[in-house]
Amino acid sequence: MTTIPVSKLHGAGNDFLVTTAEGVLGPAAVALCDRHTGVGADGLIVVTPGDNGADCEMLLFNADGSVAEMSGNGIRCLAWVAVREGLGDGKRLVVDTGAGRRELDLDVDPDTGELRAATVDMGPITFEPNQIPVEVASPFDLEATFHGVTYRGDAVGVGNPHLVLFVDDPETARVVQHGPRLEHDERFPKRTNVEFLAVTGPDELTLRVWERGVGETLSCGTGVCAAAAAAHRRDLVGNSVTVHVPGGVHTVELGDTVRLSGPVAHVFDTEVML
Repeated sequence: MTTIPVSKLHGAGNDFLVTTAEGVLGPAAVALCDRHTGVGADGLIVVTPGDNGADCEMLLFNADGSVAEMSGNGIRCLAWVAVREGLGDGKRLVVDTGAGRRELDLDVDPDTGELRAATVDMGPITFEPNQIPVEVASPFDLEATFHGVTYRGDAVGVGNPHLVLFVDDPETARVVQHGPRLEHDERFPKRTNVEFLAVTGPDELTLRVWERGVGETLSCGTGVCAAAAAAHRRDLVGNSVTVHVPGGVHTVELGDTVRLSGPVAHVFDTEVML
């Protein structure tokens, strides 16, 4: 039986288990992420050594054991562990992910040496259907109807697929009921994350997220970016957007690439037997 070190962290309530043990696979993620019989988390991140200029590499498993390309909150949780392990120079971290190479600017507490927050260059946003991917001629103004409720929104790629739906009030949206069906919309060959979004102020958004392979989460970094990009395309917000999620607040800066800023908090360290 193998014992591995595990750290639990969260970014705005989106919680992850992070380990530096190599060889951890999807079934272990399912067991560890289970909130009743395991440690409990939205996902499991395996940190492995980097090469070709990267400080490390991120392998991300959803709670259902499937592999995800990228997580804006998860990569900040990874960064906390990387800083503690002495990876990077304490100011910047370069990470290879399933969605490509990502760079983070680090906010390290000078007194404790711990990471408090980070800004992630999430790469470019895409509305190209074959890159998202989504099997439609146009990714805009997509419709879906369940139980008499018709949703309209846009498909967005942030290294992983998203369906951003514009609703009157995210708090009353039927996220748990309709999220699973929307995740498996046949137009998305790799399934999709789903954002239920409303504009709630000047350059301000509020949303809830149904994450592919996880369920409803308190936050989703790539979902926050997708929502901001979709709202910006519709001229509902400017280039700098404040996004409120149940777990906290994120700041998104839109340009040639999108930059996501948010907190990271360490919960505890433990060892588990696989």
